[in-house]
Amino acid sequence: MAHDTGNAIDVTGLGVRFRRNRRGRSGILSMFASANRRTPKDEFWALRDVSFSVRRGEAIGVVGRNGQGKSTLLKLVARVLLPDEGNVRVSAGVAPLIELTGGFANDLTVRENVRLAAGLHGMKRAEVAARYDEIIDFAELRDFQNTPFRHLSSGMKVRLAFAVVSRLDEPILLVDEVLAVGDKAFREKCYARIDELLSEERTLFFVSHSEKDLRRFCTRGLYIRDHRLVMDAPIDDVLDAYNEDNDTN
Repeated sequence: MAHDTGNAIDVTGLGVRFRRNRRGRSGILSMFASANRRTPKDEFWALRDVSFSVRRGEAIGVVGRNGQGKSTLLKLVARVLLPDEGNVRVSAGVAPLIELTGGFANDLTVRENVRLAAGLHGMKRAEVAARYDEIIDFAELRDFQNTPFRHLSSGMKVRLAFAVVSRLDEPILLVDEVLAVGDKAFREKCYARIDELLSEERTLFFVSHSEKDLRRFCTRGLYIRDHRLVMDAPIDDVLDAYNEDNDTN
């Protein structure tokens, strides 16, 4: 049995790499290119040598410029991606709010998608039925229950995704920028829900470019720069360092 460290997340020596040119050629040329011409120049490290731990009940904000690996880090914690080196240990289940369409089917209705998405996240049928009205009302989609998902606006999709994921019982909540979409009134409702989850000692792993949101929810920050973790400190110190770097570049 693994030793209980008291941490929700332990990341050690984490690294993941991707290829730059996945679709540069087709057919037989692609086969020859993959087999005979693949070089290190085709690959890049989205993250490299990243290590940190997150205590249960902590609220962690991840900052950095676009393309530095923040969203990739969340996907590794959510186990959507597997690392090429190092490892991620997550002590409990995660509720990932990472991609708006994840777990939703375009041709199914809102009603059907609530059941599908909640079920994919491990919610039992009786639990979905018990929470269905709460989810629909939070998403403000009472009049759209029989509307196919594809016909919803981007804001409606965000509302539905957040409503489902924030009603899961998982101890760890992963949030990636989704609160940037939607109107002010709904964002405030989401903020209140996150406050409620944090009061229940849930763990929050939060990627955002909103300094206001990061300062509101997070006590600690991780600063990703050049695909590496360069700072792990109180959120105010991390944001000050990030802003200073941006001001000088």
